[in-house]
Amino acid sequence: MSLKYTVTERFLRYVQIDTQSDPTSTTFPSTEKQKDLSRVLVKELLAMGIADAHLDEFGYVYATLPSNSNKVIPTICFCSHVDTSPDCSGKNVNPVVHYSYQGHDLVLPADNTQVLSPMAHPELLNQIGNDIITADGTTLLGADNKAGVAEIMDAIHQLIQHPEIKHGEIKILFTPDEEIGRGVNHVNIQKLGAKYAYTIDGETAGHIEDETFSADGVCITIHGISTHPGFAKDKMQSSIKIAGAILNALPKDKLSPESTEHKEGFIHPVSVNGLIEKTVLNFIIRDFDTALLIEHETFLEEIVKQEIAKFPGASYEFAVQEQYRNMKEILQHHPHVAAFAVEAIKRSGLNPVQSSIRGGTDGSRLSFMGLPCPNIFAGEHAFHSKLEWVSVQDMHRAVDTIVHLAQIWEEKS
Repeated sequence: MSLKYTVTERFLRYVQIDTQSDPTSTTFPSTEKQKDLSRVLVKELLAMGIADAHLDEFGYVYATLPSNSNKVIPTICFCSHVDTSPDCSGKNVNPVVHYSYQGHDLVLPADNTQVLSPMAHPELLNQIGNDIITADGTTLLGADNKAGVAEIMDAIHQLIQHPEIKHGEIKILFTPDEEIGRGVNHVNIQKLGAKYAYTIDGETAGHIEDETFSADGVCITIHGISTHPGFAKDKMQSSIKIAGAILNALPKDKLSPESTEHKEGFIHPVSVNGLIEKTVLNFIIRDFDTALLIEHETFLEEIVKQEIAKFPGASYEFAVQEQYRNMKEILQHHPHVAAFAVEAIKRSGLNPVQSSIRGGTDGSRLSFMGLPCPNIFAGEHAFHSKLEWVSVQDMHRAVDTIVHLAQIWEEKS
C-alpha cells in the first residue's frame, strides 16, 4: 500500500494548539481551549466530505465515514483524545523535526539541559534513519495523544482518497479530558452507534494492548483533636502526624509503584491535605486481578487501624471508589477484535506485540460501557514530559494499521 501521508503536516499543526486539561476544574470539558482543536478537526472532516462531523456541548467530536461495501459489516470506531497532560506545559509548543536520526543524543534547542538520549530512551535505537519529532525543550510535545488524532484523520483521508479499499461504516470519536480520567464521562454510546472500537493511544510501534489495570481510589479521612499548642499536653492528637505514621507504615519493598513491575499491583498515596483536626489522604489502588483490589484495600485499612489505635480519641473514615476495570474482562469474550488488529499490524510490516498496560485508557471504560475497545500504538514516547517524542515513520505505520484494520473487518464479514 503506497499512500501520500498527511499525518506529519497535521500533527505539526495540532500540537501548536494548547489543549491542556485541568484536574481542578469542575466544568466539562475541564478547559474550553480543548475545543479549539476539536473545532479544527470538525472543519477538516467536513472538508473531506464527512457530512455529519460535529462538536457537541461536552466537547466530543462525532463523525461517520459511510461504508463503501455491499457486505453487512459491524460498525467500528477509532478514538483518540485531544487533551494533553496537566503534568507539563502544553502552551506555545514549538515542534522540531530531527531528520535522519543516527543514534546520537538530541539536545533540545530552547533548553540545552533537556537531552533525549538513547541511553535513557533505548527505543530511540530502533529509529535509526527515521525522523524524530520533539518539542523545543520548554514544553511537552503533545504526541499523547495528538499523534493518535493525526493518524486517525490521515487514515480517514486515505480511505476517502482510495475508494478501492473496501471498508464498512467507521465512526470517529475525539474526546476531551482523558488525561484527568474523565474522557468518556459523557460519551453517548447509542449516538456513536459502533459495535467495537479501538483507541489509538499506545506507545511503541507494533504494540496492541488488550489488558489494563483494574483501579480503585481510596479516600482516608483522619479526625484528630485540636487544642492550643501551648496547652496541648495529653490533649492534642494531630491528624497530620497520624497521617505521617500511616504513610511511614506502608511497605517499602512491595506494593508500591517504585517496587513493582509487570503484573504486580500497588497501593499508592497521591495526595495529602490536612490541618491538626482533619487530614485527608488519597490513594490509588491498582492490580490486573480485580479481586486483589479488595485485598490491597483491606491491607491498607489494617495499617490505618493499627496506627490510629496509638492515638486515643482520634478516628477515621475509609471510602473506596471504583475508577475503572481491566478491559481484558470484556475483550476475552470478543477475541476477534484484538486478533484483527494483530493482523493489521502484520500487514503494516511490523511485528505485533500484545501487551498489558500498567495504567488505563478510555478503552477500559468504553469496554465496560458496551464497546469492546483495545488500544493500538500511536508511536508516542516519554509522554507527559519535555522529552516527549514520536517518529514520522511510526506515525506512517499507525496510519497503515488503521487502514488495514478497516479493510480486514470488511474482508472477514
